[in-house]
Amino acid sequence: MYQLKKMSTALAMIGVSTAMFMGQSVAATTDSMSVGNAAGTNQDISPVTNGVSQKLTGDSKAVTSLNELLPTIKYTTDNLSTVAKKVNDATWTSGSDIDRNVGTKLQALLNWHHNGAGPVDGYWGKNTRKAMQAFQKANGLTITDTLNNETWQALTNNEKLAGQPVLVNYQLTGADVNVTTTTIPASAEAKAKLDGMYYESIPEALAEKFHLSEKYLKALNPNASFTAGETITVYNPGNPNTKPVSRIVADKATETLYAYGENGKLVASYPTTVGSTATPSPTGTHTVEVKIHEPNYTYTADDGEKSIIPPGPNNPVGLVWIGLSKPSYGIHGSPDPARISRQASAGCVRLTNWDALALLGVIKDDATVEFK
Repeated sequence: MYQLKKMSTALAMIGVSTAMFMGQSVAATTDSMSVGNAAGTNQDISPVTNGVSQKLTGDSKAVTSLNELLPTIKYTTDNLSTVAKKVNDATWTSGSDIDRNVGTKLQALLNWHHNGAGPVDGYWGKNTRKAMQAFQKANGLTITDTLNNETWQALTNNEKLAGQPVLVNYQLTGADVNVTTTTIPASAEAKAKLDGMYYESIPEALAEKFHLSEKYLKALNPNASFTAGETITVYNPGNPNTKPVSRIVADKATETLYAYGENGKLVASYPTTVGSTATPSPTGTHTVEVKIHEPNYTYTADDGEKSIIPPGPNNPVGLVWIGLSKPSYGIHGSPDPARISRQASAGCVRLTNWDALALLGVIKDDATVEFK
């Protein structure tokens, strides 16, 4: 059976404290994660959930990898809250406003079609618009800045997918709430003294598990204590893309990462931050050299002093490092999903942790990464 291994290899940071370049030495110390062609098998996997989200069927290497990386979410739709029912029943008609109910439904539909919209918050914004445009691109539709009837019809033409619940009930388990938390200090030196770059609170951990903004999680559950046995309202993440990815395009202009299958078809897109004016990303085409789940991170100060920051979701590179043949550059996760596409990157490609994990599960060892 294909085995995915968690790694704790130091990633070197080069340059001033505001610049985050990843060291090339990691490539020599990591195990290879081969994701082969799942011809036939994963093509038949339905994206529709049925009481269980992120539990994929099939025996392809990509499916096995994703099942190891992503948490299985068992949900119910019994006795849903009034808010959840309004979101689940929401629809959009041409010319109408996108209120929070429709906005949540729209973000869900885009996510379920594997065009990531970032943390679900129910609001029309930059990442939702980019996800819509990526969906339009993938389906040969007119690229627009606002939602139109053609796009809505395309999003909802799969009745099973469009009919699955957006907001669901989830009963918290001991594993959900008995998580190690910490206070993340500001300096790299103080971070290096921590046992791990853990979540700072249970709501933060739950928000990331369910691909929600933390504010929206709390708004959906205003009276929640977030204790084991409690039932809360959450977003149904659906199932990720399972088609192996052989080509990536990191588009600086649209701040979107486009993932292509072996047949050249666009199979997924993710909102991203690609470089900055001060520390631009590289140009040209490169290849994937190393893939790490739960990396640590080495910070080098101006005086050359190094601080090794331990793994964890709040690590500077989040839960994933996909290193490229271009030394010190890669695709990685983020400790702050709400700021994806809204903050600068030190030349690398930054994703939400859940998008980075979904990509890690399917990207091939020899995949190409093109910056444009």
